[in-house]
Parts: sequence; C-alpha cells; structure tokens
Amino acid sequence: MTVWLTRIQLNLRHRDARRDVTSAVGLHHRLMMLFPDNAGETARQNMGVLFRLEDATNTGPQSPYILIQSQVQPDLNRLPNGYGTTASKNLTPLIDALRDGLPVHYRIAASAVRKSGPTTRAAGAKAIIALHGTEADQWWQRQAEHKAGLTLTTTHSTPLDAARGTRVQDKHHVKHPRTRFEGTAVITDTDALRQTLLSGVGRGKAYGCGLLSIAPAARKPR
Repeated sequence: MTVWLTRIQLNLRHRDARRDVTSAVGLHHRLMMLFPDNAGETARQNMGVLFRLEDATNTGPQSPYILIQSQVQPDLNRLPNGYGTTASKNLTPLIDALRDGLPVHYRIAASAVRKSGPTTRAAGAKAIIALHGTEADQWWQRQAEHKAGLTLTTTHSTPLDAARGTRVQDKHHVKHPRTRFEGTAVITDTDALRQTLLSGVGRGKAYGCGLLSIAPAARKPR
C-alpha cells in the first residue's frame, strides 16, 4: 500500500480558492474531485483521504495551504487552472520507518469533543459538547496514548475556527470545533500509530479534522 502526501499552496487571487477556504464542505467536495469517481458511497474512507487546511497564521507570510493524505494518488490536473501550486510525495517510506522508542514531532487539527450523558441530554444539554483549554488538552492526551500509540512529551494547543459549511443534498449545517495540537512525543505502539495515521483521529474527518502528521524529531512535520 502506498500513502501519498499532497500539498496545495493556495492562490487566493483565484475565486474558487477564496471560496473553498470559507467552507469545509466546499473544500471537501473540491478535494474529492481529485480522486476516482467509482470508489463507492464511502469513497473518502475507501481511499484513505484526510486533509488539513493550514491557515495564514501558521504559515507566516505565505498564503494558506492544504495538506492531503491519501492511499490513492490524486489527479491534480482536475484542479482549476491557477488554483494553486502543487506537489506530491510518497509518504510510505516514512511510515515504514516508524519504530517504538522513536522521538517525533506531531501536528494535528482535531475536533476535541465529548458526548453528553442521557441525564444531561434530558435536561436540554447538547449531545456533543466542544472541549476547550485544559479539557481539550486532556482529550488529545487520551487520544494520543490510547489510540495513536504516542506518549506526549510536549504539547502546545491553539484554538482554531470551526470547520463549517452547508451540505447541498440536505441543507444540513456542518460545524466541527477545531484545536491544533503540536509538540513532541515518543512512539510506544508503532502498529497503533500506523493505523491512526491512516484512519485519522476524532470527528469531522471529511471536513479537515483528524489528519495526524508525524516527523522524526530531527525535523518538524509539514
């Protein structure tokens, strides 16, 4: 199995690029157009497509860019002319080189939430509650240790704008709160980490949440 990492440096002078960064739903549809049309009803999962929008506040003077991870190489010729500059690389050698005890840098924009219990829901509480601050950090620590096979050594968290948009087919308003977590960790379960890298973390994976990026501690993840 080959895993691809694709970077699209957006040209915000392009109308479609400007529009797509304002809607997680629109960006999802744009990126899925880069992949084959015959992948079934669960096409994103079948092709392992995850993405993350890195906004200008995290990229310095450059325009925002999109990172796409997939198990099928995207056809970048399907992007509109002038949409942005692109590059793809094979991520498989990095994933194959992971091992227990390896120190790594990580970055993820995830939707840190918890489900309310039946009692609180009966009292009118929301079914899904967004977590912030210390609660969000604790959520990520649990995900890292129990799902991703990582022991965190440092963590820096940054609240991000929620992933929002309206689905065309049912007019449902999508909203996934997002927090960026980044720092250093040590791999404690390589198999669990590889599975998590392929499947993502948490809710909102179709809308730019859950892509975990890892790099050996000698260099930081893109």
